Amino acid sequence: MSILQRICEEPPFRLAAYLFVRRFSRSAHTINRWGAVDRPNYFAGVLAAAKQAAKEGVPEISAIEFGVAGGNGLVALQDCAAIVERETRVKIRVFGFDTGEGLPELCNDYRDHPDTWRRSDYKMDVGKLKQRLAQRTELRLGNIRDTVPVFVAEAHAPAGFISFDADLYSSTVDALRLLSLPGRKMLRRTFLYFDDVDYVFNHRFAGELLAIDEFNEANPLVKIDHWRGLKTGRVFTEEPWLGQMYIAHDLEAISKCALSRAPADFLSLA
Repeated sequence: MSILQRICEEPPFRLAAYLFVRRFSRSAHTINRWGAVDRPNYFAGVLAAAKQAAKEGVPEISAIEFGVAGGNGLVALQDCAAIVERETRVKIRVFGFDTGEGLPELCNDYRDHPDTWRRSDYKMDVGKLKQRLAQRTELRLGNIRDTVPVFVAEAHAPAGFISFDADLYSSTVDALRLLSLPGRKMLRRTFLYFDDVDYVFNHRFAGELLAIDEFNEANPLVKIDHWRGLKTGRVFTEEPWLGQMYIAHDLEAISKCALSRAPADFLSLA
């Protein structure tokens, strides 16, 4: 690393450098390193997924958002997909899952945080959002409990990146079935973002954190863990979203490929 580059990455100069990268850079890896997009968490996950797909020889992946609401996140996800697809040549389809009517009925106890959420929060203007969506992007409207099994049964590219922002424990449990139902399609490492794990009201006995723990207990072949090493090489290592990124490890697929590959299957995806 040059002296100039080191200076550009130190406060207060890194803010000016960040704005320059955001305005002029077309390199996905540079954008990712600086987090120079609206949703750097989405960008990091999509880029890592595309690199993983290339490593596995998979030509197309799915990038998925659970909990679309107004749609800003889904639009950002399709923008990230376009940049990453252009550089990696891995095709990326984008899917957004939502009721369209806001949050569904909460479960009748603390697990859905009734102190925080209410039924019908985050209603969607479906018509307005559809006007903002690119050809690569598809809305799946309805209760996640119903739409996920249908999606898994269809012929889609494997899940490479998934954002969980359905807020509720019950909805997150339903969304995680994408990684456990018979016929599931995922990469050996599928990259995840959980939106509701870092607020003052979050704890491991409710919400998304409980859903993750229960998923790991119930599924011997797929395990969810923190995305380790994500801060390595990044300029803004203090960003809160870095602690909200996870990976779903397909232990069954990893075991099957262990004897067929001489080198270890690892790659720094930070």
